[in-house]
Amino acid sequence: MEITKNENQGSAHTFFIPVMGIGFTIDTPLKIARYGVSSVISLVDDTFIEQMRKYHTELIGEPFEEIGRKEEDYRAKRITAYLNLVDRLVKKQVEELQASPFEPGSEITRYYELLPQSELKAKYRQMIETEGLAEKERLQSDLRLAAVPGTIDVNIMTKVDRMNYRKGEALGPEYSDARSALRGYANSTLSSSIVLSAGLNPQLYTYIAHFEDFFPNTKGRLKKQIVLKVSDYRSAEVQAKFLAKRGLWVSEYRIESGLNCGGHAFAAKGHLMGPILEEFRKKKDELVEQTYDYYLKALPDKYQPNLTEPHDVRLTVAGGIGTADEHQFLLKYYDVDKAGWGTPFLLVPEVTNVDDEHLQKLADATDDDVYLSSGSPLKVPFWSLRTSASEETRRKFILEGKPGSVCPKGHGKIFDTEFTQVPECLSARNYIMQKVQSLKGKKDLSKEQREWLKEDVLAKLCICHDLSGGATVKLGIDTSATPCICCGPGIVNFSRISSLEEMVGHIYGRLSLLTNSDRPHMFIKEMSLNIEFLRNEIEKYKLELTTNGTKYFQEFKENLLSSIDYYRKTAEEFMDTKRTRFLDDLKAQREAIEQLFTSFPLEKISKAAG
Repeated sequence: MEITKNENQGSAHTFFIPVMGIGFTIDTPLKIARYGVSSVISLVDDTFIEQMRKYHTELIGEPFEEIGRKEEDYRAKRITAYLNLVDRLVKKQVEELQASPFEPGSEITRYYELLPQSELKAKYRQMIETEGLAEKERLQSDLRLAAVPGTIDVNIMTKVDRMNYRKGEALGPEYSDARSALRGYANSTLSSSIVLSAGLNPQLYTYIAHFEDFFPNTKGRLKKQIVLKVSDYRSAEVQAKFLAKRGLWVSEYRIESGLNCGGHAFAAKGHLMGPILEEFRKKKDELVEQTYDYYLKALPDKYQPNLTEPHDVRLTVAGGIGTADEHQFLLKYYDVDKAGWGTPFLLVPEVTNVDDEHLQKLADATDDDVYLSSGSPLKVPFWSLRTSASEETRRKFILEGKPGSVCPKGHGKIFDTEFTQVPECLSARNYIMQKVQSLKGKKDLSKEQREWLKEDVLAKLCICHDLSGGATVKLGIDTSATPCICCGPGIVNFSRISSLEEMVGHIYGRLSLLTNSDRPHMFIKEMSLNIEFLRNEIEKYKLELTTNGTKYFQEFKENLLSSIDYYRKTAEEFMDTKRTRFLDDLKAQREAIEQLFTSFPLEKISKAAG
């Protein structure tokens, strides 16, 4: 078995770390990429990114030259400069790791000890057991070349695309937040992927075609690849075809649970992970063929000679995975390439950025502490740690009669012009004060409606600033910051601050870090979260605070019941010794749905709507 160096060869790890907030994974590649683990950097906050570039530049003893806000295209330039720095430092780390000796405690030994069982791990074990010096050295030489790093990927939330102004005048569309971030990544030296989340942004997607790195090189390879984060097959199909018609290839479909995740949660009318993955498994080849036809027709002529067949397409998944059994099942049953582990890594200080105070709060978190809030100004449900400094500050400001944020960065100034001509952030103090006051004057609202709307307005958090707080406090950049913690509900199953070795060992089944022995299966948890979300939507309907009606609730219910039928049919194949508990939990979920619609039947909803 000969292992040779390949620029497109990934490491043997079967997990990756998805983007978490703004600051939790901002420099994670500097901590673990050299060990073959891929992770994702958020490109939302260029001010924070510039602070991180200053921190790491000075940490290695190099002079720092600031890119100021008055400089032309400063946002894109800041992002490019930081990504280039991370790329350069990781390459240096990899060179040092590959050159280190195969001995206990060395970097290259750590690399191979972290790996799961695989051909590469077997070759490492073979090298250790080999007694002949010449053969051992030959094996070590192969292993050095095979110690490839994880990728340094980046994320753009496509809908966070604020138009920017200078001296009161709107700048061109290419200077919007998302397009500037894209340009910053495109101009960097990285060979990795851009993860596009939150849905199709036609202007942003079209703009990608301006950059050569997204097209095949002379070897037919893509230096920069596109990853679509989606919560259903239809969304993937629509977005992939849109991109293919512009000569752009989607290299990975990243399926994420709509609700059983961290950060923003995108409920998908009861569409659940199992059936969604089943559809991808069955239709992936068809999707590749369809998009390849569009791609070939749209690919600029100068790149055509470089292409002989479709580029590789990966399928990955994330959201609520908590055990090695679940991890392995997703890989084997659904033919998934890698699975994402996010929230548990918040308890691994050598991997993510969480200050000491919030590390302990995460370790102590209960179900009551982690809740799906309306705290995001993006009008999307948002998982939040109730005991975080950001939440405590929000409640403090309300008591003091000055709710909301002074909006120090303004990335959420996108949607609302109710009180101003230039869009405001829904978390801004000016907006919240005016909105609460306006509710008092609305005579057509009942007391219950007014109270619900007021609570929704006051719930907003300054997430584009506070989501970097865990890093700025931990690294001493801004010790007065009030961190917002956007962990997923699965954090309650982990109560130990852990090492990288321990968490990776947990993922691969070498040990268990679970501290909640009664934890339900990830599919059951996702279903229960959807039922609870549906219950809340019905309560909003009763208060006439939603436009959702019969069709919405009927579709939601049918999707949930269909998922239960799907899980019952497939349980025999994958639940093994835990099958009985799983089937009992499915029965309980069905009963919960029936009870919900018994107390508020669809016929009543239909009559109320009429």
